[in-house]
Amino acid sequence: MKKNYSQLAKLLGYQFNDESLLVQALTHRSFKGAHNERLEFVGDALLGMFVAEALYFAFPKATEGELTRMRSQLVKGQTLTEVAKEYDISSWLLLGPGEMKSGGFRRDSILEDAIESIIGAVYLDSDIEQCRTFVLRLLDERLKQVDPSNALKDPKTQLQEWLQSRKRPLPTYEVAGVSGQAHNQTFKISCTLDNGKLLSATGTSRRKAEQAAARKALEVVKGE
Repeated sequence: MKKNYSQLAKLLGYQFNDESLLVQALTHRSFKGAHNERLEFVGDALLGMFVAEALYFAFPKATEGELTRMRSQLVKGQTLTEVAKEYDISSWLLLGPGEMKSGGFRRDSILEDAIESIIGAVYLDSDIEQCRTFVLRLLDERLKQVDPSNALKDPKTQLQEWLQSRKRPLPTYEVAGVSGQAHNQTFKISCTLDNGKLLSATGTSRRKAEQAAARKALEVVKGE
């Protein structure tokens, strides 16, 4: 059944002059036709720029490190996935049969890429000012809540500092497995603590998987 993309555009708060750009932004490379990877490239750059600019003016006394951590908090995959779920983007994705069968419409990396691609599509359909307004509206509540004093460092850094402050050895990270095709791999990382406890997590890159494993480990050591 053909999808009525004007409904999604209304939900997003932006009506496209060229609706095909929105369709392309929602098209995974596993689906036939033009896919969203190039739009994602543009959207990723714009997202980082608009958030950096907004934080620069909102927090004139924040240090470069604080601004960097706040930006990371706002543009990270987890945040973009949450935004995608708020707008029910998974219902609008165009995926190939293999991705559909494996539950690709629920995969965080695909949802994250779709949001960045939509940003790129809005920019190409309008101009930089309208795109800035669109992005800041998407992240409005999160921008209001972010604070330099509690801008969290990434989980690996938090875990390292927590262990070092208690004079405990640092964990070891090892690749436990890699699956999927070269363009869409999933990494499994194991994180071993000094007490022998082993935790594992997956991610679309080694770095993301390590951060996910560190987040689990941090919960464990704080609960001991």
